[in-house]
Amino acid sequence: MNCSHFDAGECRSCTLMGVPYASQVIDLGREVGDVLRRHVADQLWSPPFVGEEAGFRNKAKLVVGGTKGAPTFGILDAEQRGVALPECGLYEPALDEGLGRLLPVVADLGLVPYDVPARQGELKHLIVTGSPDGELMVRFVLRSPGQLPRIRRGLDELRAAVPGLRVVSANIQPEHKAVLEGEDEIVLGEHETLPMRVDDITFHLRPRSFFQTNTIVAAGLYRQASAWISEIDPESVLDLYCGVGGFALNAALAPGRARRVDGVEVAPEAVASARRSALELGVDVGFEVGDARVLTRVDHELVVVNPPRRGIGADLCAAIESAAPDHVVYSSCNAASLARDLDALPGYRVTRARLFDMFPQTRHHEVIVLLERG
Repeated sequence: MNCSHFDAGECRSCTLMGVPYASQVIDLGREVGDVLRRHVADQLWSPPFVGEEAGFRNKAKLVVGGTKGAPTFGILDAEQRGVALPECGLYEPALDEGLGRLLPVVADLGLVPYDVPARQGELKHLIVTGSPDGELMVRFVLRSPGQLPRIRRGLDELRAAVPGLRVVSANIQPEHKAVLEGEDEIVLGEHETLPMRVDDITFHLRPRSFFQTNTIVAAGLYRQASAWISEIDPESVLDLYCGVGGFALNAALAPGRARRVDGVEVAPEAVASARRSALELGVDVGFEVGDARVLTRVDHELVVVNPPRRGIGADLCAAIESAAPDHVVYSSCNAASLARDLDALPGYRVTRARLFDMFPQTRHHEVIVLLERG
């Protein structure tokens, strides 16, 4: 993959740009393997799962800079000024095409870009997500609700310019700090969700729902977990940090006996999305709003955990150790926190492991391991 912005020194987000992709995967596997060496023997690793090295990303997070008459969409430089990077080789083709149609219309709305050094202005970010079917969700991150009428007046122009535009919302982030979005989300059209079709499941993303940014590799991750679950064939599965239900719904559909499947997620919007997908699939999955970190009761044969970078932590490890489910499937985006959690799960041993290159051109990674009691 080549990038003119990287070559010009405008963007260095892709830290492995210029390294042959095959070498990236080999090096990443070695790095992750070294971090987990005390827990995962070399022979337990399956070959890495890889997708495309470019054109894979389903989400664009664009910082808005410049001026009202000439906004920029991209990143901030060292002086916190906007750098225009409207295109990126990482974006899926449909997302890239949609941005090309969308950004000129957004520029014409007359929103004042947020000036970080001066702490003035309104439009902070534009977050755009693309689906496998070419539809888009566009989120305007604003400092206040004052500019909502401008966006509402421009909805018809936005839809005319971008035929696949499905969801438009405004997120209100009044604080001046390095937090991308705020608590308040206002949907500005008739549709509240973006359908994301992954293999046999259609997920329904609401604006604040988390979803993996690499759809092809996410599908591979779910298929791997489903294959392990089908092989073990437990009577019950609990998916913690379940998000929109990726692992839980795949567990419910995995071949084998009819099984009880439950999911726990702290974000109510994600739970609502997961319940909708389950209803459409005709599967009985018990999705509940809750904080997995303070879970004290586990009565399932197999537990799936997919935590944020910090891992599941000592308390949840202790709860799992006490409940002693037969198996744990742990999907991690941080091998270091995974290693710490494995230290806190002495009653389990890793029997399978696989690396998923979810974030090509970087050293970020996703790794999934299967743990067995005893």
